[in-house]
Amino acid sequence: MLIGQLALATAAVFTGAAVYINLVEQPARLALDDRALLAQWKPAYKRGFAMQAPLAIAGFLLGVASWWVDGAAAWLVGAVLMLANWPYTLIIILPINNRLNAIAPEAVDAQARRLIQRWAGLHAVRSALGLLALLAFLYASAG
Repeated sequence: MLIGQLALATAAVFTGAAVYINLVEQPARLALDDRALLAQWKPAYKRGFAMQAPLAIAGFLLGVASWWVDGAAAWLVGAVLMLANWPYTLIIILPINNRLNAIAPEAVDAQARRLIQRWAGLHAVRSALGLLALLAFLYASAG
């Protein structure tokens, strides 16, 4: 089923990007001084959001469509997991994003580093949600 394979691929791309942020980008970012750390985080966050937000919606829609066509509950589980990234991000992560984006370059201090470290821990949940959705879609496509 092509729709299911597209759902699976979308979840894989979402998860890969999320895991990359946690395992590669964040450790490299933390090697920077506080001012450069925040200066790097701001555009990276903006671009990451522009890529991952549509992937989460597309994964949800493709998962629901696959469930509608195939009837396997795992498609719906994966779809809900993909969609869960939106409320999680808006409720839990967005307040930290807003605090970080409000810090002026001349006002950067150690608080920015602590917030970015906290942000990364919260972002790891997005990686986990993506991975769980990927596994659900993989299970559904194998069945």
